[in-house]
Amino acid sequence: MSLPDKPTIDGLPDKWAQRWESERVYRFDRDAPRERVFAIDTPPPTASGELHVGHVFSYSQTDMIARYQRMRGRAVFYPMGWDDNGLPTERRVQQFYGVRCDPSLPYDPGFTPPDKPGKNQVPVSRRNFIELCERLTARDEEAFERVWRLVGLSVDWSLLYTTIGARARAVSQRAFLRALARGDAYPAQAPTLWDTTFRTAVAQAELEDRDRPGAYHQLIFHPDAAGAAPITAATQSQPVVVATTRPELLPACVALVAHPDDERYRPLFGGTVRVPLFGARVPVLAHRLADPAKGTGIAMVCTFGDTTDVIWWRELDLPTRPVLGFDGRFLPDAPDGLSEDGRAAYASLSGATVHTGRERIIALLRERGELLGEPEPINHPVKFYERGDKPLEIVSTRQWYIRNGGRDEALRERLRARGQELNWQPAHMRTRYEHWVNGLAGDWLISRQRFFGVPIPVWYPLDADGVPDHDRPITPAEHALPIDPSSDTPPGYAEDQRGRPGGFTADPDVMDTWATSSLTPQIAGGWGFDDDLFARVFPMDLRPQSHEIIRTWLFATVLRGHTEHDALPWRTAAIAGWILDPDRKKMSKSVGNVVTPLGLLEEHGSDAVRYWAAAARPGADTAFDTGQMRVGRRLAMKILNATRFVLGLGEPAPDAQVTEPLDRALLAALQPVIAEATAALEQYDQSRALDAAERFFWLFCDDYLELVKLRAYGQHGPAAGDSARLALRTALSVLLRLLAPVLPFVTEEAWSWWQPGSIHRAAWPTPAELDAMAGDPAPLAAATAAIEAVRRAKSEAKVSMRTPLRTLTAPDDDAFSLIERDVRDAGVITAVTRHPSPTYLAHV
Repeated sequence: MSLPDKPTIDGLPDKWAQRWESERVYRFDRDAPRERVFAIDTPPPTASGELHVGHVFSYSQTDMIARYQRMRGRAVFYPMGWDDNGLPTERRVQQFYGVRCDPSLPYDPGFTPPDKPGKNQVPVSRRNFIELCERLTARDEEAFERVWRLVGLSVDWSLLYTTIGARARAVSQRAFLRALARGDAYPAQAPTLWDTTFRTAVAQAELEDRDRPGAYHQLIFHPDAAGAAPITAATQSQPVVVATTRPELLPACVALVAHPDDERYRPLFGGTVRVPLFGARVPVLAHRLADPAKGTGIAMVCTFGDTTDVIWWRELDLPTRPVLGFDGRFLPDAPDGLSEDGRAAYASLSGATVHTGRERIIALLRERGELLGEPEPINHPVKFYERGDKPLEIVSTRQWYIRNGGRDEALRERLRARGQELNWQPAHMRTRYEHWVNGLAGDWLISRQRFFGVPIPVWYPLDADGVPDHDRPITPAEHALPIDPSSDTPPGYAEDQRGRPGGFTADPDVMDTWATSSLTPQIAGGWGFDDDLFARVFPMDLRPQSHEIIRTWLFATVLRGHTEHDALPWRTAAIAGWILDPDRKKMSKSVGNVVTPLGLLEEHGSDAVRYWAAAARPGADTAFDTGQMRVGRRLAMKILNATRFVLGLGEPAPDAQVTEPLDRALLAALQPVIAEATAALEQYDQSRALDAAERFFWLFCDDYLELVKLRAYGQHGPAAGDSARLALRTALSVLLRLLAPVLPFVTEEAWSWWQPGSIHRAAWPTPAELDAMAGDPAPLAAATAAIEAVRRAKSEAKVSMRTPLRTLTAPDDDAFSLIERDVRDAGVITAVTRHPSPTYLAHV
């Protein structure tokens, strides 16, 4: 055994990360039976930009559970993945290289991106763009891995996967084809939430409401004498005033709706009115969703202004008058149904943005006297794509969907039941899942009009005129996956038939990144590639994740596990909270208030940062706190110094026994600490486990070490000294193992000074291992109370702790008699008197 002259925590992460990898300490045991496996569905972080301290916080908490389970004798399946496909990567590539994808361009094998991104992005082919995505994600992923190794994640790096890798693409396409065969996946031409900046469809789970300024405009509609309802003199002369925040959608108006019980509009139901400016004849209908208290109580239905328009359009079987294109501008041609004057008015809108179109329509309405009064300013929630900068529009597109219970109450009920089966940590997080399931408004839209993603594995035959037959999709065999229909040919066709009449064409879309990420258990577990591995790890034991993606990642993974395997994908979901900035706001890259971890890891040490993460209650939002990290650094240093001191006392004799009452009391008091820490970690509560171990560790250092120091040096004979040294080493071994999941580097370093192998492969401590040495815990409580009284008296007298104490008055009981010698040594006490009171009194 060789002890360092001056222990330090600096340099430990690099030293031990390399050693753990070379010695394969965390490698998964492929031969372990399923009952001994603990499998973790690790969140694959989005590989774009930098990790921030929130990642370190939540991933460290998961790692603590992995380390605990490994020490409990489980074969821990703990993979890491990189979520590198999807819009975040594309957006970063566009900004980093100053390019944009134009699929119409040919591939340029010699393309080199600009040295510095210019004001105008350079158009590149789809293949060139994907190559740049792959280049940048590879660079980002190297940086991510470096951070995770410094943090001390005990993942098995041989299990690394990426969501754009061949296996992930094959698994994702396989699941899609099976869903298609079951009827769970289907295409539909339907109103679609659309981001005009990224020109892609957006799913319900990716929406967020943002308050934006707007205004109510009161527009005048006139009853139409040619309508089906009887027109009286009163109704014919009475205009219908409609308040709307979107006057620019007037040419898309297809109906007016009011509540069926609204007496103001009952005479108009079944009749028609003329749309101001555009002259279209539209019906006045009744519907329960019309709010009599909103605006003027009657609303115009446009195709499409918001999701309520979609409901009215579908349930009232209304026609479609699209006016906005995929770029968010007005289409060049007027929709059907407008009058001749209306078509002329529409010509002024052709190609205009929504903002410009609104201004032009308002001006025309004023000019023709069809705008009543001035607009009424309001603030109202507007739907945005969570990563977008402009309000979403609704356009009619052909998209792929997966059934998720949004239109199927039986499936919805089964998914609710799955949520009941799942073990939620903390338990109240299940409510968020249930609220999401109950609020589903439609099936899961999985197709995206993007480029760096998993292609929809489908082709379509072209008829004699070159028109695709979408009702007869051509699919590949599972053994051929992964495929890219834009470059691979379908069975029975040759490449020269691509795009030609009688030939074929590829589905142009890719899958939403969640459609792949929802299969992380299958991807990591080797579904369809390594059936033996998959049988050992699925269903997995743990899904750790944050609470804001319960509606996306957790729900979607439950859905895929239910429909594909008729099982939950894991037994437990451990939900982490957010990291909050000093203003109690969530740290977010988009807000710009994030803290990156490298500087913190270098300044405070990896163990100290992990200590901060461990101290947080499971599922609770936690403030960023470097003060807590400083406490963690102090603990880490104390572990090294205390270990060096204990080991420096020398080894006890081979036949040593723990005989002294104080030593036996220490080990007895340690037994419930082991039990409490174990119970806490079984409930995924690393905070309570750390608190129990840390409190005892400081008692061990501050009180017990001082109480037995002289005896351990041999002052009262070999047997008494051996008792102290054996108790010290036994307790130290237990405490290092209890703290190892939280502080892996410093505990490994201390362990290596006197024990063989890695502490992270050592057995987790149990109360039973101390039974033979434990005694009555009462003498320890008596000794700590006595020494505290001595310290308090000397502190109040402002004298050194080594200054002799004139008298200690102690309770006249057996507990103090058993530890009197150790207390006298530690307190440098001249005389002891006894009294019947249970208190200790010290006199300097």
